[in-house]
Amino acid sequence: MSSTNPDDKNPEQANASEESAPDVIVAVDELLSTLSNKFASVSSEIFAKMDEMSRRIDKLEAELMESKAKEDTSSKS
Repeated sequence: MSSTNPDDKNPEQANASEESAPDVIVAVDELLSTLSNKFASVSSEIFAKMDEMSRRIDKLEAELMESKAKEDTSSKS
């Protein structure tokens, strides 16, 4: 009697899956590596933009403080 269980594989099918497993592993490793590199790139771009925004905010704060100080000295005169 032949087995009708779909989980049972004949030796050819088992051998084919064993041969394709390393290919799948390599493909997944390459995909993960690519995603990791893209994530690192995007992260560094985001941090660079945040640093630039921080510098611009600091400059704005300094200009506001300077403007406020000028207003205070001119209103006292």
